[in-house]
Amino acid sequence: MIRVLVCDDQALIRAGFATIIDAQADLEVVGECGDGRAAVDLAARFKPDVVVMDVRMPVLDGIEATRLLAGAGVADPVKVLVVTTFNLDEYVYEALRAGASGFLLKDAPPARLLDGIRTVAGGAALLDPEVTRRLVGRYAARIRPGDRPGDDASLTARELEVLRLLANGLSNSEIAETLMISHETVKTYVSRILTKLGLRDRVQAVVYAYRRGLVT
Repeated sequence: MIRVLVCDDQALIRAGFATIIDAQADLEVVGECGDGRAAVDLAARFKPDVVVMDVRMPVLDGIEATRLLAGAGVADPVKVLVVTTFNLDEYVYEALRAGASGFLLKDAPPARLLDGIRTVAGGAALLDPEVTRRLVGRYAARIRPGDRPGDDASLTARELEVLRLLANGLSNSEIAETLMISHETVKTYVSRILTKLGLRDRVQAVVYAYRRGLVT
């Protein structure tokens, strides 16, 4: 069971997230709050596996709260998934620098939120596909594809297919639907890809795919 704390200053959104999350057999909402300070206090009290965190909130904003929960030097860091309305680069950078494990936009479908919670709970990093596409696209013109074959020669045809879909911004659930395989099988493929290529997380995998010319 993955224990989740939901922090958002808008009561309707907070309630909506909690309802969606609690409806899952493997997820449980252990607390809700409307500001960053309360999130820090409740996290210390309930020990959630993941905190779903808004950015703009009263008392203490989501970036500072994330830094207190997951930043450098925190003795017992908590996984934080930042979910916000604001698709701004400065928020993405600051959230990740503060220690967030993932960043999603509030207009993402419910399945992506649930997938994001499970992804960061499992120790992986996650960026919203729209955010990933924009950030990578900004630098894609500067990336020169490497000579091939290279390290990716160790990947199977199916693993290359999964890597390309991942680099195009698809979540695990969307990859599973596209390839008509199970969610767990996709997770296995992603884990193998990261291990074979010596990459830390999905974001590095996206950049790798562009550098190798696997996607354009």
